[in-house]
Amino acid sequence: MASSSPPSLTPAAPASALREQLHKDGFVIIRQILTPTELEPLRAAAARTTALARAGNWPHIRTVGKQFPPWPSKPDPAQGGIWGVQHLLHPDLPDSGVFAQSYFGDAVLDIVKALLSSSSSSPPEGGREEDRGKGRGECKDDDLVMELYNMLVRPDAPFELRWHRDDVPWSAPAAEELARLDAAEHAHAQWNLALCDGDASLVVVRGSHRRARTDAERAAEPYQAIVHGEDQLTVRLDAGDAVFYDNNIVHRGVYDCRQERLSLHGTVGHRAGSAARARNVLQHGVGDWVDKCDFAGSLGGDERIRKRAEGMRERLVKLGRESGDVGFSLEG
Repeated sequence: MASSSPPSLTPAAPASALREQLHKDGFVIIRQILTPTELEPLRAAAARTTALARAGNWPHIRTVGKQFPPWPSKPDPAQGGIWGVQHLLHPDLPDSGVFAQSYFGDAVLDIVKALLSSSSSSPPEGGREEDRGKGRGECKDDDLVMELYNMLVRPDAPFELRWHRDDVPWSAPAAEELARLDAAEHAHAQWNLALCDGDASLVVVRGSHRRARTDAERAAEPYQAIVHGEDQLTVRLDAGDAVFYDNNIVHRGVYDCRQERLSLHGTVGHRAGSAARARNVLQHGVGDWVDKCDFAGSLGGDERIRKRAEGMRERLVKLGRESGDVGFSLEG
C-alpha cells in the first residue's frame, strides 16, 4: 500500500499545532524554516566541512558500514567513505562559528521551545509526581540543554540503516521498551534540516514512538522495505525544510550515493529530562571538548544569543559531570 503524504506546517504555526502533530505522529515537518539568504552561508560551510572530512582531515565522522558509535576516525573510500560528520560545534572545526549561529539561533530554537513546552507545570490529574516534567509549562532559554550537532551527508556507495530506535535496544522486551519510551518522552527535540533539495533519506513509522513494537515489527528483516503499509513514510525535504522527530520513533535511513545530501542533524534537551538523555548524548564524545567552547567570538555581538549558548553549554557540562561513564545505547 502506498504511503499517504505526511502533513507539514510552517514556522508561523501555533505552538499547540506543532506539539499536537509531534505527539500524534512522532514527527512534524516544517517548511522553509530558513530563508535562501540564511541558507547560503550554512550550505557553503557544510560543503567545506564535508570535503574536510572526506579527505581524512576531520576525525569525527560516521563511516559507511557502521550504524552506531563509536566510529573509526578515518574514512575508507573502498567501503563507501562517510555518511555523516560529527561535532559541528567543536572549537577546532574551522566553520564551527557558522554552525553555532544556526544551532543557537531563533529559527530552530523557537520551534524547539514550542515543542518542549506544555500547558501546565503540574502533573496530570491523578498522575505521578515523576510525570511533572511532562506538564512543565512554557519552555524558556534557561531550560535548554546543549546536546548534539552533526551533519548527514551523501556516501560514496549505497548505504542503509536498519530499523531502530535511537536509545532503546531492538532486543528489548515490550515492558522495557515502554518504560524507556516513557522516561524519554518530552526530554528532547531532534531535527534534520535540509540544505539541499530532494532530501529523502529518513523513513519513519508513524505513531510508533508511543507504543511497543508489534509482532510483525519484531519479526521484520532489518532492511525490509514495507512492513507497515501506509504508516511507513519517507520524509521528503527541500532546502530550508526541517523535520523534528522523537528519536525513539521506529525509523531507519536510506542513503542514495547519487543524490547530494547536506542535512544538519541536531538535538536539544530539556533540563527536566536530562537524566534520561545522558547516555544518548554523551556516548558521542561531546563531553571531551564542550568545556573548551567559547561562543563569545562565534556568536558576534548578540548578547542574548551568546548568553543562551553559554547557559546551554553549562547545563551539558553539568550533565556530563553528574552522569559518569554512560556506555553506548546501541551496537552495530
